[in-house]
Amino acid sequence: MRTVAIIQARMSSTRLPHKVLKELCGESVLARVVRRVQRCRTLDDVWVATSLNGADDAVVAEAERLGITVFRGNENDVLDRYYQAARESRADVIVRITSDCPLLDPEVSDEVVRAFMEQKPDYASNALVRSYPRGLDTEVIASFALERAWQEAGALHQRAHVTPYLYENPDQFKLLPVTYQENHSAHRWTLDTEADLVFIRAVYQALRKREGFTWRDVLELVQERPELEEINRRVRQKALVEC
Repeated sequence: MRTVAIIQARMSSTRLPHKVLKELCGESVLARVVRRVQRCRTLDDVWVATSLNGADDAVVAEAERLGITVFRGNENDVLDRYYQAARESRADVIVRITSDCPLLDPEVSDEVVRAFMEQKPDYASNALVRSYPRGLDTEVIASFALERAWQEAGALHQRAHVTPYLYENPDQFKLLPVTYQENHSAHRWTLDTEADLVFIRAVYQALRKREGFTWRDVLELVQERPELEEINRRVRQKALVEC
């Protein structure tokens, strides 16, 4: 079984344009995400999926600098782009990562992949039932399930966000939520706005001497310095239908 992580990345973010190439302690956000994903032990390969839009030439250049294979596809039908990338990569199991998660923890992602391998659902995620901080999101999808979503999904948000068709049809797909024993879902560690970027930069700066810091290191940091999370506490998470 070939397991491939495919990182979605584009320049045309509506709330924070060009966020994937914003500087984050000497590296781009995309580089930080790629390096963290590469530390996963359950993966056979890591790809980046971006669009054919000329603005995303910069994403391609950065991914190639990092030694990562890039797939380019439909800008607006992200499900099609993602499915075609999965086919091109010859993935049997697809690990969906988004480039707005520079605090992603490879150990958490590995946990989701291992749960998928052991229990053999169609789709597993630590975001189905949230217990981890937002920003550690990892989705694992069987190739046949992704293909079926690609064939059948019709709603705009299902095409724009790749996986909603799966978890919005629990009677048709075997879903596996992967949770932590404590609920830390109130923490917002994802990158969507300028305030999120300020927060994440502060975290990286504070933990710069700890190579490969974990999500528990971040949790300890914000518990010791709660003022950090005040930076982006008022950011509203966009709804799925706000494509």
